[in-house]
Amino acid sequence: MAGGLIALLDDVAAIAKLAAASVDDVAAAAGKAGTKAAGVVIDDTAVTPGYVIGLSPDRELPIIGKIALGSIKNKLLFLLPAALALSAFLPWLVTPLLMLGGAYLCFEAAEKIWEAVSHTDHTAEVVAITDPKELEDRQVSGAVRTDFILSAEIMAISLNELPELSLGMQAAVLAAVAVAITGGVYGAVAVIVKLDDIGLHLVQRASRALQALGNALVHAMPVLLSVLSKVGTAAMLWVGGGILVHGLHEYHLTPVPDWVDAASHAAGSAAGAAAEWLAHAIGAAIVGLVVGGIVVAALHLMPRKRPAH
Repeated sequence: MAGGLIALLDDVAAIAKLAAASVDDVAAAAGKAGTKAAGVVIDDTAVTPGYVIGLSPDRELPIIGKIALGSIKNKLLFLLPAALALSAFLPWLVTPLLMLGGAYLCFEAAEKIWEAVSHTDHTAEVVAITDPKELEDRQVSGAVRTDFILSAEIMAISLNELPELSLGMQAAVLAAVAVAITGGVYGAVAVIVKLDDIGLHLVQRASRALQALGNALVHAMPVLLSVLSKVGTAAMLWVGGGILVHGLHEYHLTPVPDWVDAASHAAGSAAGAAAEWLAHAIGAAIVGLVVGGIVVAALHLMPRKRPAH
């Protein structure tokens, strides 16, 4: 009896060790895969605050919560199963879908630039919405739609780093990446959009140092949000263009990817790894701007057939 109990406890201990090792493996693989998707994560973090600017301050965190919930649904309910199925049965379709998503990101960025240059943004359209719920639903819907593309890129890039793992391990790692990145991105966004409220709270403190910090936060917010908006647009071009360049490499369609590589290698040889990365990012952004500009021109600048009276 005692021998059987000891054997059972040994089995339980062995299972616990195996489970702990599996958790460590998942964490290590998730860290590696998540690092590769860092560029898209930066894009996601920079883009999202724009969807709550101008809305009621007491609704900022609830709206971010709704967007985060939509993001985790995108990743776990739709993109994770789709990524695993494509990887298992239609791996040749992954690259074209990624390139399509990259082209969409480039289009969104180019459209933002065109609106800024031509002063034809959608501000009047948003202001015309008087129902707060309708405005909130519109902003959440737009943010979740953009997040879907960014999340698809995150999941695909992460999956690309896990070819040697079993299907179950791939699913566990992708789920871990989805939860960690969603929590990190929208936690950071929540802090960013509430910095002015934090500053106002600090201004009311007795300490002069805290009051000075609070004033600095309040006055820095407009500049920070403006910078984030520009960073988000640039990141869309960089990430989307980078996906397109990678896809062209996959299909051996030169010379554009060769030009980007040659420029980045030359910069790296002259000034180091940081310069190589920056040159490649700039080259990818230029490709993204060209592709996005073509799509914007096709949708906005080409003459359209007038409706018959």
